[in-house]
Amino acid sequence: MPAKPAEAPPGNAFPWPIHQNTLGNGLRVVVSPDPSVPLAAVNLWYDVGARHEPPGRHGFAHLFEHLMFEGSAHVAKGEHFAFVQSCGGDAINASTSPDRTNYYQTVPSGQLELALWLEADRMGSLALTQETLDNQRDVVKNERRQRYDNVPYGRWSEVMVELAYPEGHPYAHSTIGSMAELDSATLADFTEFHATYYAPDNAVLTVVGDVDPDNVVALAERYFGRLPARGTFPAPEAAALPRQFGEGREVTLVEDVPLPRVFLCHRGPAWGSPDSAAAEILATVLGRGRGSRLYRALVTDRRLAQAESGFMASWGLMHHASMVMGACAPREGIEPEAVVAAYAEICDEAARGGVTAAELERARAMLTGDWLRELASVNGRADALGQYATRFGDAASIRDRVALLDAVTAEDVLRVAADTFRPDNRVVLTYLPQPQSASEPDTPDTIGETGDTARGTAPADEEDAA
Repeated sequence: MPAKPAEAPPGNAFPWPIHQNTLGNGLRVVVSPDPSVPLAAVNLWYDVGARHEPPGRHGFAHLFEHLMFEGSAHVAKGEHFAFVQSCGGDAINASTSPDRTNYYQTVPSGQLELALWLEADRMGSLALTQETLDNQRDVVKNERRQRYDNVPYGRWSEVMVELAYPEGHPYAHSTIGSMAELDSATLADFTEFHATYYAPDNAVLTVVGDVDPDNVVALAERYFGRLPARGTFPAPEAAALPRQFGEGREVTLVEDVPLPRVFLCHRGPAWGSPDSAAAEILATVLGRGRGSRLYRALVTDRRLAQAESGFMASWGLMHHASMVMGACAPREGIEPEAVVAAYAEICDEAARGGVTAAELERARAMLTGDWLRELASVNGRADALGQYATRFGDAASIRDRVALLDAVTAEDVLRVAADTFRPDNRVVLTYLPQPQSASEPDTPDTIGETGDTARGTAPADEEDAA
């Protein structure tokens, strides 16, 4: 298909041109020239993530991400990094989420051809061996120990998705998978996985920087054009998502943690749906920063929660309902139930009365600032273009981001709050420390700061220096 350049309208928050092409084999190529930097950010989004994994195969998308760095027909193990770094490139990495897997690097613009050749080679001819599978399986299992199993509160996001989505739902399991499922993976499984999902018509290639769009398309045709399209792709397991959670949505875990901590979740609008911008603003008003309602009520005024421990964020999942997540750590002597009750009270107040004009503007400014900072780098732009092209089928829809935030009204936020913060739409996970013996020392009354969840960095994402 011919290139479709899209120039930015005046005053748009994405002022760079966007060129979109589709090769004969279905690969979508998105190019956004920016001659102000002598770089080319190359990002390849595959429309496959943890939600595509069938039961018994959880963790496969993330483990496969690791295998993609283990060599291909013309690139030996480890040489992808070596090639990019030797030409002055950096930011070589990959990440897996419930919805997608992406691979990226930034190179000097004169080395664009190298980056495209590397990506095309592993898309078309990945070298899968039992040795590399065994090696990377051990790497991922160790990653699971370090991030989930052997750190305080490490499994909170994993437990939360199991509670928030019914068994069998595509979002009802973690991206990293379980030890048993990782152990069950066979070489044949991953050969089939590559053949099934790693095809040009299931991918979006984005290139941002000091590049010529026609040259990018010509190079993409040279290296990716020979790869055959697959044509059809298996749909994720279908599963109903009841409006109400039902019974059993409050869970207490007694584990080796230093202090009590509570995590709360409400299912909310899917990312990219008409109400997702209002949900982001709602979560920002209630739970982001020291000016948020949660911080002021739980930390400053009532002194129920520890400083820097209260937050709420919209966890953006692209399909079905997403999640509005929050967490608080009770102060010493405060029961977790008191914190949960206060948190629920703040949510209920928002569901009844909405937000003020000042809160709306504060949240809008914070989210717009986040967006502009993301777009400040060529690799951030390349990643965002890949997301919008994958989710909406049109990378130029990225230009709507700020306008959608600006269009949110107090009435929109009230409506979304009333629909989201229902008591039957709430999950509560409480961690309690194991009882101390008389010989054990007291645990210091401190806890690490919990940051905000930004787009693409949800707790479900697994990002690796693969």
